[in-house]
Amino acid sequence: MSTSDRTTMTSSTAPRHPAARSDIDPYTIDNLLDRTQLQHDIREKAPLVYLERYGVYATGRYETIREVFADWPHYQVGAGVGLANFHTEKPWRPPATPTETDPPEHDAPRRVLTDVLGMRALRRLREQWIAEAEEVVDRILAGPAEIDGMADLAAAFPLKVFPDAVGLPPENRNNLLAYGDLVFNAFGPQNENFQRGAARLSELSQWVTMLCQRENLSPDGFGARIWDASDRGELTVDQAPLVVRSLLSAGIDTTVHGIAAIVHAFATHPDEWERLRSEPQLARRAFDEAVRWASPLQFVFHTTSEAVELEGIELGQHTKVMLLVGAGNRDPRRWEDPDDFTLTRDPSGHLGFGMGLHQCVGQHVARLEAEALLTVLAAKVRRIELAGTPLRGVNNTLQTWKELPVRLTT
Repeated sequence: MSTSDRTTMTSSTAPRHPAARSDIDPYTIDNLLDRTQLQHDIREKAPLVYLERYGVYATGRYETIREVFADWPHYQVGAGVGLANFHTEKPWRPPATPTETDPPEHDAPRRVLTDVLGMRALRRLREQWIAEAEEVVDRILAGPAEIDGMADLAAAFPLKVFPDAVGLPPENRNNLLAYGDLVFNAFGPQNENFQRGAARLSELSQWVTMLCQRENLSPDGFGARIWDASDRGELTVDQAPLVVRSLLSAGIDTTVHGIAAIVHAFATHPDEWERLRSEPQLARRAFDEAVRWASPLQFVFHTTSEAVELEGIELGQHTKVMLLVGAGNRDPRRWEDPDDFTLTRDPSGHLGFGMGLHQCVGQHVARLEAEALLTVLAAKVRRIELAGTPLRGVNNTLQTWKELPVRLTT
């Protein structure tokens, strides 16, 4: 059912058919380590599935996810983009701005971020980031041929260039990964994965809050430009640090694990690596295909603003809808051979950065980071191979990597 065809439901309107029900738990260790079966089971069971364990609806269908993304008046993020429903539960931290706000509160922070992270700013950074990528890659190639692609490449490069661009001090940047892991775990249930990092909740939250204050940011970075917007009255003084924090919450872990995904993809698809080496202009397409294929962001929730019908099911007001982004990105109804990673595919339209009003405002930053690193690797590395068994991390929301042993041949 298209957005234009949707009819807002009243309490007296009967659904066309009852929802499919399932006792599947998306948050078991097995499902978090490998989401392939979960994606298939929910996507193929029905367009919309009621998860009895959590009392939420879920969809893994591309078109249904896209419909929810597109219809922000009916499916909103102000009640949280995780399992917790802020209509009935108190969030553990102030909601992210603009990630967990709807219009009109969403609009000013979004405009400021769109300007701060716009193409003019990124054009200035491109040459600098390619030079930084050359330093990282040259340092790696001067050492052993076998490296940890996660720590040495996927984490090392973004943790240098992005915090520099925001204007953060150089100390303790690995804490940004720990903080991001905690944030994305908190979007799920308060299970053992959340509890694992919760011991550092107060410490990391206070540290990030301190980082976002004007006096702790360099005067020429993204963070300072956000504070400048508050001077012009485009943001309030209270909003400014929350907008800076949104960069740190959403802009690091997803990029790190997206780059890890592309390293893993090329290590397991040597023909595609050869294709990129011969056509380095495909670097951005390669990253988008990896985001589609591996989907670092696996789950995101929206909440109904009023009673509404979705896929013939009446959803009451303030009902949580779980969007299985990774499942939609491999939906055979949308993609031919969806389980294949290939640079011959046009991956545009994938769901990895969201769509519509709330699509990722920093997606071009992530693409530029990946493009810079891939461009340098393609020029200097003849072959990428697995040097051992990769180890997945466990996170309630993200598909993560713990170790990614690879061998680089120059």
